[in-house]
Amino acid sequence: MTRSKGNLIVMLLFRFLRILTRRKFSRIFSMNLTRYLIIIDDIWDKEVWKLIKCAFSKKSPGSRLITTTRIVSVSEACCSSRDDIYKMKPLSDDVSRTLFYKRVFSQENGCPQELLQVSKDILKKCGGIPLAIISIASLLANNHQMKTKHQWYTLLNSIGRGLTEDQSLEEMKKILLFSYYDLPSYLKPCLLYLSIFPEDHEIMRDRLIWRWISEGLVYSDRQETSLYELGNSYFNELVNRSMIQPIGIDVEGNVQGCRVHDMVLDLICSLSSEENFVTILDDTRRKMPNSEIKVRRLSIQNSKIDVDTTRMEHMRSLTVFTSDVVGKVLDISSFQVLRVLDLEGCRDVSDVGYVGNLLHLRYLGLTDTRVKDLPMDIGKLKFLLTLDLRGSEIEVLPSSVVQLRRLMCLYVDDDMKLPTRIGNLTSLEVLDNLGLSDVDLDFVKELGHLTKLRVLRLDCDGFDDSLGKALEESISNIYKLDSLVVFLRNGLINCLSEDWVPPPQLRRLAFPSAGSWFKTLPSWINPSSLPLLSYLEIKLFEVRSEVIQLLGTLPALVYLQILDYYVYRKGHEVEAPVLSSGAALFPCATECSFHGIGAVPSMFPQGAAPRLKHLWFTFPAKWISRENFDLDMRHLPSLQRVEVRVTTKGASRQEVDEAKAALRAAAEDHPNRPVL
Repeated sequence: MTRSKGNLIVMLLFRFLRILTRRKFSRIFSMNLTRYLIIIDDIWDKEVWKLIKCAFSKKSPGSRLITTTRIVSVSEACCSSRDDIYKMKPLSDDVSRTLFYKRVFSQENGCPQELLQVSKDILKKCGGIPLAIISIASLLANNHQMKTKHQWYTLLNSIGRGLTEDQSLEEMKKILLFSYYDLPSYLKPCLLYLSIFPEDHEIMRDRLIWRWISEGLVYSDRQETSLYELGNSYFNELVNRSMIQPIGIDVEGNVQGCRVHDMVLDLICSLSSEENFVTILDDTRRKMPNSEIKVRRLSIQNSKIDVDTTRMEHMRSLTVFTSDVVGKVLDISSFQVLRVLDLEGCRDVSDVGYVGNLLHLRYLGLTDTRVKDLPMDIGKLKFLLTLDLRGSEIEVLPSSVVQLRRLMCLYVDDDMKLPTRIGNLTSLEVLDNLGLSDVDLDFVKELGHLTKLRVLRLDCDGFDDSLGKALEESISNIYKLDSLVVFLRNGLINCLSEDWVPPPQLRRLAFPSAGSWFKTLPSWINPSSLPLLSYLEIKLFEVRSEVIQLLGTLPALVYLQILDYYVYRKGHEVEAPVLSSGAALFPCATECSFHGIGAVPSMFPQGAAPRLKHLWFTFPAKWISRENFDLDMRHLPSLQRVEVRVTTKGASRQEVDEAKAALRAAAEDHPNRPVL
């Protein structure tokens, strides 16, 4: 329970705790329990605790209530005796040193002799606080370039008293400030921009980058430079500097989103307020600051606010995280210079007829709203870069959408009908979840004009041969295509035939539907046609050893998911692939999933798959009775996780037990002890 949580949350918690503590649990769970253990994490305010504690009975023998806080006065308010307060100890010198050295030097004992003393002094000032250690270490490890001894001592002298005596929030902020001031000029506004999002909010990478671009925070004078890729490098740099916490790391190592540590969020909110970068209205700040300063960017995180619209004529960005505000408190049509309008998740929003008048708009986010129609005037938004309509109730996009010649990112749902002449959107880089189930031949041919596309996701249900051929030709023209996802619900995939030539830059290729498949592996899936392919998800009617052998030669393949449709769906006999040991197979693969395929670890020859961490395969239990059958996996040095589907068809109970025991023994015999 942080200080930014409002009375509504407190009262809901109050009622919930009364249920748990004043009634017997048997009424709720049909169990005869009358004791409880409840942990309330991160309380910032004594007044909040006064409300919460009213929910607890003073006569609950054997029950325990644990609270955590960063503030001593709050901990004293929560406990009847100081003896009940447990003060977390800072990290020991050894652990602090290990954490620091690993971040700065990428190894525990890599500190040069000349930096031993200064690093010891820096750690002393960090006081064993992990966040302080990581922040300072990330600053020193910036871009993996060693700072000079003089720079280390300059940093040491700048830290001041540190946290050794008084571990207060102000001192922590002071330490974090050094990391902020060390940021290059282009990263400072990108970090401050994160103050728009509420505490603990999951900020998705793509949403953030497209907003940065729309705000002009990502800019390049070189026309050939992709603004998205540049923004992605900014995002990764903030992650590497430990200024933001990564979440959702995919199999290729890409970070899908981030959170902001509450201490860092406090810091950037304070800086944003001082510089009039962002105005935040939340549980603690419900009114505009008492100042004549014009509002530039507004983040509304509470529906009970008092908004003064007289200072909003210069507002460039509006983000709303709560319902019952748009149309009732705010008159968005009056914000004539608005660049970013993000209403994601506002379920009370159903009418956006005014957006056609926001001529400077660059980002329009209507995800998970109840908007049913876009106005025809949307074609007037000549500067619009991102249009996100996922999860809205829009069925048909107006014909004027094709006038958005600068549009770079278009997110739709597969059941939304797009207008003809989509080929006019020549600036598009992302076209996500386009439905092609009810389009004509001309529409499919128009896709070939979108030559700047990097990401294309299609739903091709109900395709005939002529549409499939037209789609092949269109995608072949998109030479910058990086990611292609094609969804077909059922049956044989009749597009992208044997003679198709894929875009040479293709890195990600997926056919995710469980009910569709290729008859054989397309001949264009080979190392010469797809030298950069790192992600492949595919289903074949039958998977033979030579198919896996060929896929193992793809030089950049990191993730492979392949399914034998005949085995997985029809119950055919599982086969054990045999791979030759002549070539170095799967050199970059970290995760391989073989569904309906007996790809046991011994299938991989010595030296193959040196980076493989996660292996998934099917194992018929009756194989355990085969003479000299080998389950050894020690030759896969990076293995961390093994998932096995043990099939029992044709096997005795004893063979099933022996098969499982043999798998466990093989995992335990591996030096890494991979999770099975």
